[in-house]
Amino acid sequence: MHLSWYPYTLHFTFDAGTSRGILREKKTWIIQVRDHANTACFGLGEAGPLAGLSLDDRPDLEAQLSQLQTILAEEPMPQKPDKVGPWVAQWVPATWPSLRFGLETAILDFLHGGKRILFPSTFTDGKEPININGLIWMGDHATMAQRLEEKLALGFKTIKLKIGAIDFESELALLKTVRERFSSEDITLRVDANGAFSPQDAPEKLKRLSEYELHSIEQPIAANQWDAMATLCRESPIPIALDEELIGLQNREKKVHLLDTLNPPYIILKPTLVGGLHQTAEWIELAEARNIGWWMTSALESNVGLNAIAQFTATYHPTLPQGLGTGQLYHNNLMAPLHQEGGWLYYHQSKHWNLGPIFG
Repeated sequence: MHLSWYPYTLHFTFDAGTSRGILREKKTWIIQVRDHANTACFGLGEAGPLAGLSLDDRPDLEAQLSQLQTILAEEPMPQKPDKVGPWVAQWVPATWPSLRFGLETAILDFLHGGKRILFPSTFTDGKEPININGLIWMGDHATMAQRLEEKLALGFKTIKLKIGAIDFESELALLKTVRERFSSEDITLRVDANGAFSPQDAPEKLKRLSEYELHSIEQPIAANQWDAMATLCRESPIPIALDEELIGLQNREKKVHLLDTLNPPYIILKPTLVGGLHQTAEWIELAEARNIGWWMTSALESNVGLNAIAQFTATYHPTLPQGLGTGQLYHNNLMAPLHQEGGWLYYHQSKHWNLGPIFG
């Protein structure tokens, strides 16, 4: 088998504001796996570490890809989909979670004939779309208000606002605007603080936010403050969803320890950050055994990565809205059969991939 990779820079259609700064572009690597005997069939995956957040946001990523190229040329590749995750974990260190995700999905694609169908399902048949939330990125009050109106006009029933970067009172005002027009039965509101609150001010902020009947808040305080987070999970008037807290925990015992210690109502799963689909499946297994809810969120991948995550998610037939509405973020995303309509993500078999921007 032969592995190739293609660096690709995605350009946002707007300034995407987070509590960690403004995003205008996203660098990613498209991974290709193919057989020397049949070059027409190839699998695609994506390794797209998030700057400043991913464990493998490192300058030597391509050197690691070179090592994987040698391994794939010498080691027999697994021939059954259920063996792919353990095989990748054997050869890709846990410190390279986005590479695990990219190689896993490239091999799965190859094993299914190189047609970008990794998990055949009613989703890929075009019969069962995935319910998704509409994401409001940070900006000034006027910009966020405009984006909010756009999402509501498109028909989203679940709205997620990123908070923590502008004035807190302005953020509350946005939530108030929605609640004055729509009840919690009509519009579900989520917020994501990306760890922006301090343990000291979090209780009061959560109390004030709770006035707007929020579904949940993601990562109110920064990760690795377990005592404070355990208290918030237990006492917060808004259900807490752990996000960044999961990064770096790829050992089953450590996952169990986190879930049993913090006992969160929800966890947020990003395969690129937590080490691929095999690791994500283990998180789901452990969470469901503890009656902890979960939903999937893409980590700003191109449509290559988003396609894999969406297909994987669909195999669970989720009922909660998922965070998979990122396909329209970029000027130069790769054309794919994925189609977003209102609060739903569809897979249209009649639409085709356009990989020209990568392969020319």
